[in-house]
Amino acid sequence: MQVDNKAKNSLYLDPSDVQHSAVARLVAKLDAWARYVLLLPGISVVLVMAIFPLLVSLYLSFSRFKFVKGGFEINFIGFFNYNKLLFGSEQRHFLGKIGTLPITTGLLLAAFVGFLLYMLYRYSRSPKLTGFGLVMRIITVIFTSALAYLMAATLNGEGLPGTLVVTLIFVLGGVTLQYLIGLGLAMLLVQNLPIKRFFRVIFLLPMMITPVGIGFLFKMVTDTGKGPLSPIWQALGLGGMSWLGQADTARLAVVIGDTWQWTPFMFIILLAALEGVSRETIEAASVDGATGLQLFRYITLPEIIPVSATVILIRMIEAFKIIDMPNILTGGGPGTATETLTLQSYVSWRSSDLGGSAALSYLLLIIVTFTATVFVNFVRRRLLELLG
Repeated sequence: MQVDNKAKNSLYLDPSDVQHSAVARLVAKLDAWARYVLLLPGISVVLVMAIFPLLVSLYLSFSRFKFVKGGFEINFIGFFNYNKLLFGSEQRHFLGKIGTLPITTGLLLAAFVGFLLYMLYRYSRSPKLTGFGLVMRIITVIFTSALAYLMAATLNGEGLPGTLVVTLIFVLGGVTLQYLIGLGLAMLLVQNLPIKRFFRVIFLLPMMITPVGIGFLFKMVTDTGKGPLSPIWQALGLGGMSWLGQADTARLAVVIGDTWQWTPFMFIILLAALEGVSRETIEAASVDGATGLQLFRYITLPEIIPVSATVILIRMIEAFKIIDMPNILTGGGPGTATETLTLQSYVSWRSSDLGGSAALSYLLLIIVTFTATVFVNFVRRRLLELLG
């Protein structure tokens, strides 16, 4: 009886076929593991350089670190470091001294809080209402109102701002100036000027200088007695003025120096955004009789809002970490008038108070996360709705 060839093949396997199938399975397994092997170095770097220090610093923020003979000692103390900053001996340094609110400042603060409550009420009546969204908005209103009150109560004549308020001044004032000046310069250079390429290079020069160099530069510029601009200060009648000896002018000097350094960053990104605006749309609107202000409001601004929101967010997060300019220019003084949260954390670390420094860093992380979340979810979305 003859056996069909297919039946024979199904009953008897060629040893070479078995070997080939085993090799194929091995190759498939190696391919599956290859992705993990290739990702392992990057994951290891992230774990070692980012996640591990983050967890260690979190533990340190609940501990007291001190050097002892032969090494160091870490004792868990719970929320003591945070309590010291918010309610204890470091409260004045961190939050500042609360003063009596003038009537006008109180009315402005009440109007601002009223506006926040009105926006919360509108959301509660909207069809987009969700439980999570309502809770997050309530937290946002409470936290924002507390920060607004803290700024208003510490910046009047009787109050003294702490490092938190000083940081907020540098963030709000510096980022606002940088955006407005950067947008103005970008709007200027997007025109058909004969030497605009030369000015592009000139406007980028401050960003190429190290922050330490800019700090020393502005330290010389603000020296009205011996600095390179002292003849100009003398001619203006400001020869006896001490920029860095008074709280308000010292903070202004830091804002101006930071603005001079980081305006090119805003400028170059906004210039690219403006050059991407459709020229045909602008020309068509101009033919229809639109004014320059109308062109900017209804065509240019809606086009650059997504880029503007992104660059403001990036710069705002970086501005919260400002340390070089106040450290070099004023040393945080006079007193603590220009001391930021990052500088306070650095001073605590330098004095071996690693627990207090870590607690400050995590409070800064909470504030930055809250500010960025509010900006992305509320401010940016609202601007897109109004101008879109």
